[in-house]
Amino acid sequence: MTSSPVAAAPRPAPSLSKADAENYAEWFSLLADPTRVRLLHALSTTPSASMRIGDLAAVLGVSQSTCSHHVELLKRVGFVVVDKVGTASMVSVNPACCTGLPHAADVVMGTLSSPPCCPDDLPADVTTRVPADADLPAVLAIYGEGLATRNATFETTLPSAEQLRAKWIPGLAWVAELGGEVVGWTAVMPVSTRDCYAGVGETSVYVTEEARGRGVGKALLFTQVTEADRAGLWTLQTSIFPENRASLALHHSAGYRTLAVRTRIAQLDGIWRDTVLLERRSETA
Repeated sequence: MTSSPVAAAPRPAPSLSKADAENYAEWFSLLADPTRVRLLHALSTTPSASMRIGDLAAVLGVSQSTCSHHVELLKRVGFVVVDKVGTASMVSVNPACCTGLPHAADVVMGTLSSPPCCPDDLPADVTTRVPADADLPAVLAIYGEGLATRNATFETTLPSAEQLRAKWIPGLAWVAELGGEVVGWTAVMPVSTRDCYAGVGETSVYVTEEARGRGVGKALLFTQVTEADRAGLWTLQTSIFPENRASLALHHSAGYRTLAVRTRIAQLDGIWRDTVLLERRSETA
């Protein structure tokens, strides 16, 4: 005996204001030109992070005046930044657009109302578990690698193992092992001592450089979000530098959504930096 399929109840679509729709439409219309798409791609993949107008025109195979025209259009909506260095105009991608544009597409397509549970395609050779005391030196070393990149945290001084562990919510920290070695860790920290925020946690994820690209981050995020749900947390949040695109993509795959780009939120080494604020809401808590 077979039964007729029952359609799932539709999720409410996120509200999209007229002003936001007009703003997003302008963004998308600018990307309807293939030269501008290639221009953004060239800038985002150049090792130097910025290019002179003349060099950019040569890469695209267009005249310098045509390149300048496209750059001005992209600059107008904030996709690129133009800095004067001597007599040269240096063009670079605005890091905020790396998150703002995917977020806009998510809103328009309604996918923010149905976030994924967690990353898929988990690696078979990576395992996660609660950290033991013997793991803390490796955890600190991996954290130190993150500090050195200047794209992982505003912290500049490595804490002691006890100081680091004291920040974690008990039972909500995990390490990842690959080939018997600790190659990454994640932890959830409280955002407030007030009882009303007991189910809200601030998260961190770090993977050693040698193990990146092996799915370690996916395994850690899977454990983080599923165990946080099981522990009754209803909100996970994190702040990521816009330049850290791999981490942004990883968190989006785990159901985190971009809430805002906080411009010039704090200084690191005397330089004002932006952060992307992301949040994941549990559907079980």
